[in-house]
Amino acid sequence: MKIQTQTALLFTVLTALLILFISFTTYYFVSRFASNDFLKRLELRVRVAAKLRFEQNKVSTVTYHELRRQYLEVLPKEQEYLLTWDSVSNTIEPKVPNLPQSFYWNVIEAGGNTVYIEKGKVHYAGILYHDDGKKYLVIKSAVNDYANRLLGTLLRAKIATFIVGVLLVFTVGIFFSRKTFQPVRQLISKVQDISAHNLHLRLELKKGKDEMTELAHTFNTMLDRLQTAFETQNNFVSNASHELRTPLTTIMGEADIALKKARTNEEYRQSLQVILNEAGKLDHLTSSLLALAQSGFDGKKQRRTLVRADELVCEVKQAIDELHPDNRVQLHFGELPPNEQQLLVEGNYHLLKLAVTNIVVNACKYSNDRPVQLTLYVVKDKIKIGIVDEGIGIPASELKYVFEPFYRASNTDRFEGHGVGLPLARNIIRLHNGELLISSQEGKGTNVEIVLRSQPS
Repeated sequence: MKIQTQTALLFTVLTALLILFISFTTYYFVSRFASNDFLKRLELRVRVAAKLRFEQNKVSTVTYHELRRQYLEVLPKEQEYLLTWDSVSNTIEPKVPNLPQSFYWNVIEAGGNTVYIEKGKVHYAGILYHDDGKKYLVIKSAVNDYANRLLGTLLRAKIATFIVGVLLVFTVGIFFSRKTFQPVRQLISKVQDISAHNLHLRLELKKGKDEMTELAHTFNTMLDRLQTAFETQNNFVSNASHELRTPLTTIMGEADIALKKARTNEEYRQSLQVILNEAGKLDHLTSSLLALAQSGFDGKKQRRTLVRADELVCEVKQAIDELHPDNRVQLHFGELPPNEQQLLVEGNYHLLKLAVTNIVVNACKYSNDRPVQLTLYVVKDKIKIGIVDEGIGIPASELKYVFEPFYRASNTDRFEGHGVGLPLARNIIRLHNGELLISSQEGKGTNVEIVLRSQPS
């Protein structure tokens, strides 16, 4: 069932319940009022009947009849009964048909107050009256035809109003729900037209800040990410194929040349050395691609521990010394916090070391082994690792592309590399909810800053 139909039905049910509540309340109070009004009139009739019967010698009978004619309407099917109660023998004569014996005793016990009973839609009112030492039960009966007709008419009107009201509310609800969800249907229609072949299409944003505009904006943002992901993937596959094909072509070509004719040991040694060098490059590139792919995980499968930032940068310096003994990396510690807890970051030690090492290696490589500053400092709850070199820098127009896999700046032709280091480092830092910031000036050097959040104490 569509949401617009569910909305219309829900609105109809709620309205129907409200109509039922109002109808029931109205019917209840009208019936109570009609019943009480009838009983009051019946009580007045029984008291007038008693006075008329027992006090006709004291006040003019004509006057009683005139008053009753002018001010008391005759009730439907009105009947009058006069019963004598013999308190000695405790008998009541005569009997009124259909009245239980308990009603008589209730009238007697009431001591002059009016007692009511209803039997088969006939209402009875009775009082106890004393006259000349004798006791009488005066009873009046009548049918409340007016109230019955009123309540019947009211009930039919309420049922008709309920049915018409529910149908009207459902019709109006369907109309307005369709009107309300029309932008959603248009949105669905436009989204269905977008596929992997036309990710450049976007939803039209209308003026205003309603939910539909926010939803369209969210879809457009998602499409931006999807388009970027598709383009990045296509670019990644294209560049990876090219980067892998180059050493493979060299290896196959060198092996083919070596096998075409007999050669001297020195020539074979030279060919094998070329093959070994290219195989090493291929192994390094494969490892880098694997690390880059793994760094795209959400981090849940990575083993995380508490890593001390000062120990991490010291390990990085030691790794650089082993890789490039002639490096000029200078390790500096800024103002470190007295609480060691502020130096701890939750993460995967090996991935963090790989990220920082890649950046430092790049700094050494692109600065022709000029001094590189590796600095650690803590600002409040943030751990910052800075890597500053005096190398060739990055052209300002190309700075925004440095995190794309396999992208290499236009001034790096004389340096070996695959353009994987920085994208890999950024992925790792993102896995640790950190930031990788980079600024550079061509010919003057590059400044890279890693910002991580310290473990709360």
